[in-house]
Amino acid sequence: MRPSGRLHLGNWLGALKNWVKLQESYECFYCAVDVHALTTIKDREEAQSIQGNIYDMVLDWLAAGINPDKSIIFVQSSVPDVLTLQSLLSMITPLGWLMRVPTFKERIRQMDTTEDSVSYGLVGYPVLMTSDIILYKADTVPVGEDQLPHIELAREIVRRFNNIFEPIFPEPKAVLTEAPMIFGTDGFSKMSKSLDNHLELAATPEETLKRLRPAYTDPNRLRKTDPGNPEVCNIYKLHNYFNPSQLTKIHDECSNALRGCVDCKIELGEKINESLEEFRYRRKIFEGQPNFVNDVLESGAAKARLIASETIDEVRSCMGL
Repeated sequence: MRPSGRLHLGNWLGALKNWVKLQESYECFYCAVDVHALTTIKDREEAQSIQGNIYDMVLDWLAAGINPDKSIIFVQSSVPDVLTLQSLLSMITPLGWLMRVPTFKERIRQMDTTEDSVSYGLVGYPVLMTSDIILYKADTVPVGEDQLPHIELAREIVRRFNNIFEPIFPEPKAVLTEAPMIFGTDGFSKMSKSLDNHLELAATPEETLKRLRPAYTDPNRLRKTDPGNPEVCNIYKLHNYFNPSQLTKIHDECSNALRGCVDCKIELGEKINESLEEFRYRRKIFEGQPNFVNDVLESGAAKARLIASETIDEVRSCMGL
């Protein structure tokens, strides 16, 4: 996960809850990819914020239940072998493969730039991602459907390496996860900090209610006495995740003008706060131990480096280095 600081409900529902479950079935590696974050920075100030963002993000991971006794938790750049592997894989990865990745073109569009002005690092993003996966001989990668092209490219790079040199890497397979599209408080854009339409997991109960108060609902419902249309209301959709037992009641009351939008937001806020109560409690405990996150990351990096060094020795040997 790219270190963007404190996480929000979209991260929670789309990835984090699933990550916690995966620990029971897999040996998991959870990595804060700080080098990936450098591919889109605009200035030194943005680069300097990465370390603080890592701390906040990992604190959220731990509070959510990512367990350092079960999983290896570390920062990407703490294992320099990943950059060595990226360089070596780039020697056998055709440029055309990278230029055809759909997410590459989408990123260029988002950055409002052209292919001629993007960095080498952004073009080679999938090679570094492949290195993140295969450095630890991972065979399974949990992703949403939009990330399937990246995993298929990783498989192609692995096949090319294994065919040219020696079959030392497993072909990673994607495990599709239910990654629901969580819209933000504006009602029509994906929840995102950059759009300021997000609800932070670590917010206080009061902050959560305050952020929900102006949230977009049914645009055609101007008064409480107007019948609503829950199907077009993002607040109703969020009730599906945090208040499922009341969905039928909410739908009927909204459709028949027996419930106002403000009432609906207050009830949703209370249910979100109730769902995150344990998370926020654990986060405060971890925050009260200033060195805890650093200790977790250092321990995880040490474990990751041991595995990575063995892989790099294999790679160097079969490549004749």
